[in-house]
Order: sequence, then structure tokens, then C-alpha cells
Amino acid sequence: MTRPKVVRTEEDWKERLTPEQYRITRAKGTEPAFTGEYHETKTPGVYRCIGCGEELFNSEAKYDSGTGWPSFYQPGAPDAVSTEEDNSLAMRRTEVLCATCDAHLGHVFEDGPAPSGQRYCINSAALKLDPEE
Repeated sequence: MTRPKVVRTEEDWKERLTPEQYRITRAKGTEPAFTGEYHETKTPGVYRCIGCGEELFNSEAKYDSGTGWPSFYQPGAPDAVSTEEDNSLAMRRTEVLCATCDAHLGHVFEDGPAPSGQRYCINSAALKLDPEE
């Protein structure tokens, strides 16, 4: 099932997001390592997209990768995120995007733990933790 896309104007995004959230999610920026709100968080819950509120990751898949960014070994649902090739900064990487609003979330690498072997390295500013009650 394809998720319906959330489309907004750049002005609307700028009104809805903080300057830092906009820089990361809409201008494909990154936060400095070890500075994000969620890099050490162990609170159980669901991590949602800051742009559209869709569920992206579950805390059960979160682990400490030692990289300074929240890391997950899989998304909350297979269709929650999409990926694109990213050759910026003279590097070959795979960009991770929210499948619903195309927010830049971070990158995925193939050096994660079992069961997936993947490390979704995600910017805290792209996420909103919805804690379990």
C-alpha cells in the first residue's frame, strides 16, 4: 500500500519547523555528532517524523552505534522510509527519507547489528519521540 504524500510549500515548512529542523529535513543538513536530543535516549516508544507525524522507527530497534546519532536496525514498517543514492560531499551513501513527506532523515549503512545488518543513522531534529504510556 502506498502512503499518501504530504506536500507543502517551502513557506509552510518554514512556519511549521524550527530553523534547525528545516535545515536538516528540507535542506538535507545534519546535526553535529553527540548533540541531538535522542542520541542517548532509551525511552520506550515510537519515533515519528517531525514534518508529518508518521511513525518511522520503534524504540525496540534503537541501539547505541557509537556514532553520536540515534541508530536503528530497521524502520517501524517497511514502507515508512524511502532511500535515494547520495553522492554529496565526495562520498557514496544512501540517504533515508520519510516516505510520506520526503523529509531528509539521515543515512543508512550496511554495518548494523542482526537481524538486518543495517544502521539507520538518523538526525534527532528529524524525529519526535512519542513515549509509551
